[in-house]
Amino acid sequence: MGGAVSAGEDNDDLIDNLKEAQYIRTERVEQAFRAIDRGDYYLEGYRDNAYKDLAWKHGNIHLSAPCIYSEVMEALKLQQGLSFLNLGSGTGYLSTMVGLIIGPFGVNHGVELHKDVVEYANERLDDFIKNSDSFDRFEFCEPHFVVGNCLEISSDSHQYDRIYCGAGVQKDHENYMKILLKVGGILVMPIEDQLTQIIRTGQSSWESKNILAVSFAPLVQQNRTDSNKSEAVVLPALSVRSLQDLSRIYIRRTLSSLINEENPNRTNTPRASQKHKRRRCRRRRRINTYVFVGNQLIPQPLDSEEDECIEEESKDEEQEKDIEPIKPEEPQVNHLRDKILSLPLPESLKAYLLYYRKK
Repeated sequence: MGGAVSAGEDNDDLIDNLKEAQYIRTERVEQAFRAIDRGDYYLEGYRDNAYKDLAWKHGNIHLSAPCIYSEVMEALKLQQGLSFLNLGSGTGYLSTMVGLIIGPFGVNHGVELHKDVVEYANERLDDFIKNSDSFDRFEFCEPHFVVGNCLEISSDSHQYDRIYCGAGVQKDHENYMKILLKVGGILVMPIEDQLTQIIRTGQSSWESKNILAVSFAPLVQQNRTDSNKSEAVVLPALSVRSLQDLSRIYIRRTLSSLINEENPNRTNTPRASQKHKRRRCRRRRRINTYVFVGNQLIPQPLDSEEDECIEEESKDEEQEKDIEPIKPEEPQVNHLRDKILSLPLPESLKAYLLYYRKK
């Protein structure tokens, strides 16, 4: 599933295309997509395909097409402080983007069948926290992943404000998924080749809407052949943050506010979309007329032309070229990091405020 938008050269290019195709429609979703480079979730040697609107699978590692993730993010209608459950959390790509929106006082849990994929997801998450400058531009709700079959979640598990299932759900499992959702919550999952948004409007009332035609691999069923009954999946506990952790959150928040006051012209608005040349093809055909010569009908070719493809620029591009050449983008400055490093604090405390980041 995928291929709905043009291939991009990098992550920003991919997001530009998703916006143009109206898969990304809100600013908060756009910012989350730009902050997380999709290529970072690919194995070495496969990254060339990261910015195509296509799904990717290698062994147990799987990523859905970008247009699917963007529709899911929009349909979840995420807000700060919400609780989120990702069933079939995979590489953690979606969970990490969700964490940028729901913030440090949200809940971000994932269940993944394969242990090696959970290990991979934790590696990608650790790399994002320690190495990505995007991390310092958001207040983050770190995902927590557990290994298990999402059809075997303990019956006494807590409910969530938002749920996404990344595998095909059969009709007889639909109610099982709904029970995990709070009243007023939103569940997004593929049912019978339709990505569906379900809103729980009451204890036993629901509203459903089809979003997009999709093709997902089905959920892995519980193994009933084993004599030993498998253990139920226990979701992470809803814990209260420590005072030390709360202090770090509020210190970083205060410093970010000071930076914004000191630099009122600094904005986090996404880059302007880059314009691309469009390929225009014209198909020409041979046109014949017929004349009588004696008693014979003879074709007389008037025109003979072949297919012709030319690259043309939009009018806006032509006008811009006449006005001013496009300037290269300046590298972004990590203002929060620079601010923390300038404080008269012990190095150990600075390291804590920076989440022990490597750069």
